[in-house]
Amino acid sequence: IAKYRAARRIWARRMREKYGARDPRSWLMRFHTQTAGVSLTAQQPEVNLIRTAIEALAAVLGGTQSLHTNSFDEALALPTEHAVRLALRTQQVIAHETGVVNTIDPLGGSYYLEQLTNELERQAYDYFERIEELGGVIPAIEQNFMQREIAEASFRYQSEVERSERVVVGVNRYVQEDEQPIELLRIDPALEQKQIERVQAVRERRDAAAAEAALARLKEDAAHADRNLMEPMMAASRAYVTMGEMCDALREVWGTWRETPVF
Repeated sequence: IAKYRAARRIWARRMREKYGARDPRSWLMRFHTQTAGVSLTAQQPEVNLIRTAIEALAAVLGGTQSLHTNSFDEALALPTEHAVRLALRTQQVIAHETGVVNTIDPLGGSYYLEQLTNELERQAYDYFERIEELGGVIPAIEQNFMQREIAEASFRYQSEVERSERVVVGVNRYVQEDEQPIELLRIDPALEQKQIERVQAVRERRDAAAAEAALARLKEDAAHADRNLMEPMMAASRAYVTMGEMCDALREVWGTWRETPVF
């Protein structure tokens, strides 16, 4: 919750002070939230319903504008219709039965939450300074700064779990030895060929000249660092250029990024 509050304050301040935005509407950060896939466990997967509900409630209390709730079986497979329905019902219960949507900022004024918001904002600005000292985002990526931070955080988390310093219910505590497998979604292999045929049919029906022109424009604009690619990508979509074709076009211009492994 504090993370979202801090992010809104950072957005508003940076828009005004760094980018000179004068329209108050541009100071309002709109954001989408998805519950944490990393928190889903393959063990006792029904417990993921509880995790997702708590995470979704936190997102709403934090002021999210839109929300995706993960299905409880996604650590094992694509979700079944039953699992998806329960994920949807989680949002509906929060929206209609809890009352948390009846006020803009239900937890505003909580001394702990306000302190945590201030601390997260301070830490975020510390990160900004470290990245700027490296020369900006692109040099930081080239120096593996982000990858290293993520890898180190992941290692710390997993080490805490394995030492039982961090409890994960059903994984390192309250383990169920005779756990029964749940029903999983099975995809008919024939659907792959069906989708291939659908894409091929779209390519055959579209205006080939318009599609080629749209791809040529996308590659031309991608070769210039000062050009915004959103409009040419939208134009390519309107010409029924596939996502794969667009990605291939960008790879022709930019190549393929290979990050240096971080251990």
